Amino acid sequence: MNRLNLCIVMPAHNEEQRISKTLESYGKLFSKLRKNKKIRKIEILVVINNTQDRTEEIVKKVRRKYKNIEYLNFKEGGKGFAIIQGFKEACRQDWDLIGFVDADMSTSAEEYFNLISKIENYDGVIASRYLKKSVVTPKQSFLRVMASRVFNFLIRSMFFMPYTDTQCGAKIFRKDAIKSVLPELGITQWSFDIDLLYRLRKKGFKIKEIPTVWADAEKSKLRLGKASMQMFLSIVQLRIINSKFRRLISPVKPVIGILWRKVK
Repeated sequence: MNRLNLCIVMPAHNEEQRISKTLESYGKLFSKLRKNKKIRKIEILVVINNTQDRTEEIVKKVRRKYKNIEYLNFKEGGKGFAIIQGFKEACRQDWDLIGFVDADMSTSAEEYFNLISKIENYDGVIASRYLKKSVVTPKQSFLRVMASRVFNFLIRSMFFMPYTDTQCGAKIFRKDAIKSVLPELGITQWSFDIDLLYRLRKKGFKIKEIPTVWADAEKSKLRLGKASMQMFLSIVQLRIINSKFRRLISPVKPVIGILWRKVK
């Protein structure tokens, strides 16, 4: 792997209890990799969004120790929104690779670097929790695995994508690929990752999926029942937007909006 410049976008919504440990780990490893000339330049861009806790204060504190950490702060919220804003900022600078990772350290710094090292001749590499060599700890409940597999089946059927895990929060792409689709990205809810991957595939970019070691974050904010309905409504809306029936979205959108508010 050639020495590359990379920017890692890290969306953060009320992460005061988890982000310090994550930034310490990522800051330490990537500073070491740069010192050992495994990478040329690195920036960890934390995008704080719609946060009411001490996330910004904690990021500022860790940033004094690791100069490769930067941050943005927005009143608006949503993981997709935060990643898009991070992409916009990163695309203004001279990076070879731009990616994102969750702030809860479900993906360790070492595993994220493993993604980067597998870029080779691909335009992007994404982590999967559901390939044969993937390791997930602790073992997920039957209901959570079933919900994930049903959701993945719907995505494969509706968008004709081969990936086993579109939702894993660890992905890295070449800057040219991100710049190509960035103006078209507008989905900021559950289907952001699907929208991103679908648009990249439509433009012919080659995305590789690899197994990962994934640690289920403590104090997870995910509520399975509500999240499942939100995810379903989100992908239905995305499928309509990306079909010849997209003109129907105007009358359908209020109905989806009503259902969304009920499960929110």
